[in-house]
Amino acid sequence: MEVRAKKSLGQHFLTDQSIARGIVDALTVSEVRDVLEIGPGMGVLTQYLLQREDIDLKLVELDGESVDYLLTHFPGMQGRLYQADYLRLDIHKLFPGPYRVIGNFPYNISSQIFFKILDDKDRIPEVVCMIQKEVAERIAEGPGSKTYGILSVLLQAWYDIDYVMTVGSGAFAPPPKVQSAVIRLRRNARTSLDCDEKLFKNVVKTAFNQRRKTLRNALKPLLPEGFDASDPVFDLRAERLSVEDFAALTRLLFGN
Repeated sequence: MEVRAKKSLGQHFLTDQSIARGIVDALTVSEVRDVLEIGPGMGVLTQYLLQREDIDLKLVELDGESVDYLLTHFPGMQGRLYQADYLRLDIHKLFPGPYRVIGNFPYNISSQIFFKILDDKDRIPEVVCMIQKEVAERIAEGPGSKTYGILSVLLQAWYDIDYVMTVGSGAFAPPPKVQSAVIRLRRNARTSLDCDEKLFKNVVKTAFNQRRKTLRNALKPLLPEGFDASDPVFDLRAERLSVEDFAALTRLLFGN
């Protein structure tokens, strides 16, 4: 029994076993045993995750054909495997406490997955995932780069990012048209941005939505009436600002 890769779900199944083992090995040994695998497909990561005695694994898979495959080929999947859309899942029903995340994320929804991870950042100390190489580089990049963007800032605010490895298209069936990469996110020590977090997100998103404009022009929709935008920071473009700079900018605009 094989699972047919479905374009609508962005499925490209990893077939290179050495890469699969490398992804699983990138998940560090931790006191947090609970691990969620997102989109296990035919279990290329699952087989190695099940060999690790330091974790308690649960899996979320939307595709019914993949669920049937996993239940058939991996004894003991009952009670571990949930057929559900991760983006709509109430994750607190699966994990009442902290948990780590691993998976070959569907490329068409990887950004949405990261936004959901950010919503639960205080319970997720680590994420290991394979995503499109371009997105991985964007997330790991620092200020000043043309690829530095919204996800870069929001994820780097709360996580240290490691670029683990590049994966060519030949490692998949069917081969994607893009290269892939594995990254690891580890929760940093930051507990607060010293500003309103929702306003911070709004400032970051608004600034990058018109990234070619200076902040003075890009942030016009957010500037309070009569606000004096003479500070030199407003002469910069969004890509020049670090996480700390955006937090300071949020405080400048809206106070603490």
